[in-house]
Amino acid sequence: MTFSSPGNTVRSAYYDGRLSQYLLLVACLAGVVGLFVARALVSLSPVAAVVAALLNPAIRQEVPRWLRNGAAIRLALLYVLLLSSGFYTSAWDVWRHEVFRQLPLLGVPLAFSLAVPLSPRQRYAVGSFFTIGISLIGLATLWKYLLNPTEANYLIETGQNIASVTRIFHIHFSIMLVLAVYFGFLLQREAQAPAILRWVLRGAVLACAVVLHVLAYRTGLLAFYAMLLVDVVLVVINRQVLAGLALLVCLLAVPYLAYTNLPSIQRRVGGSLHDVNQFLEGHDINSSSLSQRLAAWQTAQAVAARSPWLGVGPADAFDAMMQEYSWRDYGLRAEHRAMIHNQYLHYLVASGLVGLFLWLLVLLTPLLQPAMRQNPYVVHFLVILGAAMLVDSLLEVQIGFNLFVFLYGFLVVSTEREVRMVQQNPS
Repeated sequence: MTFSSPGNTVRSAYYDGRLSQYLLLVACLAGVVGLFVARALVSLSPVAAVVAALLNPAIRQEVPRWLRNGAAIRLALLYVLLLSSGFYTSAWDVWRHEVFRQLPLLGVPLAFSLAVPLSPRQRYAVGSFFTIGISLIGLATLWKYLLNPTEANYLIETGQNIASVTRIFHIHFSIMLVLAVYFGFLLQREAQAPAILRWVLRGAVLACAVVLHVLAYRTGLLAFYAMLLVDVVLVVINRQVLAGLALLVCLLAVPYLAYTNLPSIQRRVGGSLHDVNQFLEGHDINSSSLSQRLAAWQTAQAVAARSPWLGVGPADAFDAMMQEYSWRDYGLRAEHRAMIHNQYLHYLVASGLVGLFLWLLVLLTPLLQPAMRQNPYVVHFLVILGAAMLVDSLLEVQIGFNLFVFLYGFLVVSTEREVRMVQQNPS
């Protein structure tokens, strides 16, 4: 009997690519855990992913493919845009912080372009882990709601939200719930799914949908129904008329049933309409979160109009908004003067039309590529995040930034890499 030394085992794992691949898998799972509970892992997982890329024994052959990967290039252009704003920024400390904070725009695509790709089974495991994990957190948060629904519904009526049990910010938590609904549905349809896991995923999908509606997360509900509407259109375009009609019935019936049966939805709708009326009638909006967003959007439009091409600079956006509020404050006290809460408008303010154009390239270009459109995970990810960003600047908070960049690398960059490899090696 022969025994191999640990050194020989590691060397063998390096040369056959397993070390790079397994480290990338660990980085992905750590990133998901970081999104759930451990914020430190959110920052450390991209580092591990880059190390995984450097451990690819065939890295020299992969570098040219990385340099031609359109998805990686588009994210890199966003980072170049940030760097170039250093020529006209006046907030140097904030600019240096942003340059460091947004390094994953380079590191994550690099990792998914250069590391040994995950196997289909490993990718499936990551997706299932995300879906089941967020459903368990959702159920625990729902239990927290049910312990005192009267108090929770009062918070909802006044524009507040039920925090998740792991303290994920409610906007990002609601988006993760939506992603889990659609990803889980797609995953349970995969041929490789074991029967037990298939049923677990179906339960997770149902749980996430119920939690999203009972807790009445406004941003998540917008993204959920926007995606459902897009699915109706896509199914009809593919001439699956019966399936399209079924989805259309869901699109109309589910919100109606939710409104007529869930006090939380009734409170959310009533509170939202009240907030809009408060803003339109010029009343006090210091306690109205939706009204404050409407005021922020108008303020942002005024800022953007004065610097239309390159914006005020990403590092200067906050100061520019606060200065604009000093001229027209909508009756808001300083602590209630909200930032932009719209990623598209945020890019317009921070980086002008140039920045908005680059951002739209990142978001929309994959949807124009036939190979990408055939990947339902890519389509659902981009539509869900794109819809959510209509009402929030997700990239300006670290967890939202890492959620987007991780999924963009995991889905879009990896898919483009796979497509290019198939084109170069048709056999």
